[in-house]
Amino acid sequence: MTSLLPRVLLGAVAASALLAGTAFAQDYPTQPITVIVPFSAGGPTDTVARLVAQAMSADLGQQVLIQNVGGAGGTLGAGQAAAAANDGYTLLLHHIGMSTAPSLYADLPFDSIDDFEPIGLITTVPMTIVARADFEPETLEELIPYIQENGEAVIYGNAGIGAASQLCGLLLQEALGAKMTEVPYQGTGPAMTDLLGGQIDMMCDQTTNTTNQILAGEIKAYAVTTPERVESLPDIPTAIESGLDLDVGIWHGLYAPAGTDQAIIDRLSESLQLALADETVASRFAELGTAPAPAEDATPAALAETLASQIELWRGVFESAGVAAQ
Repeated sequence: MTSLLPRVLLGAVAASALLAGTAFAQDYPTQPITVIVPFSAGGPTDTVARLVAQAMSADLGQQVLIQNVGGAGGTLGAGQAAAAANDGYTLLLHHIGMSTAPSLYADLPFDSIDDFEPIGLITTVPMTIVARADFEPETLEELIPYIQENGEAVIYGNAGIGAASQLCGLLLQEALGAKMTEVPYQGTGPAMTDLLGGQIDMMCDQTTNTTNQILAGEIKAYAVTTPERVESLPDIPTAIESGLDLDVGIWHGLYAPAGTDQAIIDRLSESLQLALADETVASRFAELGTAPAPAEDATPAALAETLASQIELWRGVFESAGVAAQ
């Protein structure tokens, strides 16, 4: 009988801890939640994050705050999120870079799969090929030979290695068989400022960061990178219909540090789904050329599947393009 006592005590301790964890999850959240966005304020991922955070705040009854931690193509912010306490009060909102980083960086401060708990997909944003308003080519049909002839004389801005703007630019240059001069920024917000000011010639960026400037005539738009035209930019042709084989969208997902209580993950996923169903969020997304992910995609399982498949997809793309890990 005495030999069973330690087991009984251990079982009681484990059960007590489980009940305490469950009670904690049921009370969650009791304080503000911080969502790390691994890019600068004012950029496309930041725009998505702030719209979703506002709607989730209303549902959760606590403020959902955005913390911008830019640098190194999103890896600094993602690394900080991975190292955060797994209590549900520090989250990460990242884009397709979660799937490209394992192939682009030899020494990552995190593992995209092992260090995070997926919460759900948020949206897939089309990209736009844009230029300063006075750039010489008027159409994509004119732009293609212009880049092929002028190559490195064309100054292309992006948000650094692994950023959506860099990935789109990589695929654009591969499709054209030409190399432009790339200028990395700490986010596409600052890059857009320089594009508006004429310091750089071109960018390839998400509609969430370019739609307003395109509609205002402040920058020149050549194409969207989706198979179909974007509702908010009906006059902008797709790259494919203009003869360029370029099809890329930038998906965004919400994550928590590994080991976060499953009940908290479920609560956050539920809140995310409600936020994406919000009419104001859907309306603002539409204005920016995108749409909320459907409820069945705003789940941990859907994001986990997307992340794993995209890691393999981009590994093949980079190997084919001869892009080595940094």
